[in-house]
Amino acid sequence: MSHDDLRRAGFKDRTRVADARERLLAAVTPHERTERVALEAADGRALAETVTAARDVPGYDRAAMDGYAVQAKDTFGASGRSPSVLRLAEAKKTESADERDVAPQVNPGEAVRVHTGSELPDGADAVVMVEQTEEIGDEVEVFDALAEGENVGDADEDVADGQSLYDAGHRLRPSDLGLLKSVGVHEAETYERPRIAVIPTGEELVQRDPEPGEVVETNGLTVSKLVERWGGDASYRDVVTDDEEALREAIESNLDHDVVVTTGGSSVGERDLTYEVVDELGEVFVHGVALKPGHPVALGEVDDTAVVMLPGYPVACVINAVQFLRPALKRAGHLPDDPFPTREATLTRKVPSEPGIRTFARVRTEASENGEELEATPTRASGSGILSSVALADGWVVVPEEREGLEAGATVAVENWEWSA
Repeated sequence: MSHDDLRRAGFKDRTRVADARERLLAAVTPHERTERVALEAADGRALAETVTAARDVPGYDRAAMDGYAVQAKDTFGASGRSPSVLRLAEAKKTESADERDVAPQVNPGEAVRVHTGSELPDGADAVVMVEQTEEIGDEVEVFDALAEGENVGDADEDVADGQSLYDAGHRLRPSDLGLLKSVGVHEAETYERPRIAVIPTGEELVQRDPEPGEVVETNGLTVSKLVERWGGDASYRDVVTDDEEALREAIESNLDHDVVVTTGGSSVGERDLTYEVVDELGEVFVHGVALKPGHPVALGEVDDTAVVMLPGYPVACVINAVQFLRPALKRAGHLPDDPFPTREATLTRKVPSEPGIRTFARVRTEASENGEELEATPTRASGSGILSSVALADGWVVVPEEREGLEAGATVAVENWEWSA
């Protein structure tokens, strides 16, 4: 169908969301740019190589209980009625400036006081719990027979030297950084953040102080910050007017990015030129998706660079960014495309939807009157131009294609799409 025919007919055939996403991801090639970064700057980055431990952790045998370090053989046969009696060895001072206590060698027939986590003294091979002992002068009575290694943590109990910790592609979390530091790793070879060019379009758009007929540009800002939250680097450029030459220049000058995303101009109106320009430069392989709100999204490719053309209405723009731009960014940057967290809630009002269309209902959540469950109330049943219906929502409920709406009282999963992942 020609562009003129499409304008006259509108979107009669719409690609299912899963199929559209699959076609887009086939056009995205994971980049191979890497850089070595300090652990302090590595949170959220994807590893570009397998990481192994450079040393044992904790690195020494340690007491797993408060009590006394002993030689296990000295406790054989010990019981409440017949305790083993051991000499209490005293800790000694080092000559270092900090004057810290150092446990002496544990010889046969001796015991040394230790605390949970402290280094096991030389000669000791077990720790008797303090509850199973009694100090009497310079001796300690032991009321429990121990096996060798009992109540002792090995030097490699946490991590062993040479142990494989993370594979390439693993997205580093704060706990991972702590573990890496503990094993002597201070830098990580990671993939660079995927580079996303964000191009807002529309002759009516201004950055601030709009006159009558003008609209403040918000989509580009929103999408740029979503890109950063998802682990990418956004290049947020100035507004491009509805002019084919200007749009062509803007797209061609950003093809060195991993993904190009435009906002506005993706529908079939007279001023919707973006998809035409992309189709002339390369290929538009999806135009119109079975999704509401926001079906006039377009997906394409120019010179091996994926192009995501988001609708201009703010709600439609956000929903399509989550559904298509996010997985494309994740694939480009070797990042896991993990699902957003959800919370179970009871729907307070009916949510209508069309069969065959995946519907995203924005909801606010609050505790029920009895405080025992969560309730979800739609912020708006329809309309893709009301930005506040997203900004003031706590998440959205997805109505799948095979459902014809959701009834009030239904148990639903509220998806927290603004989670930082």
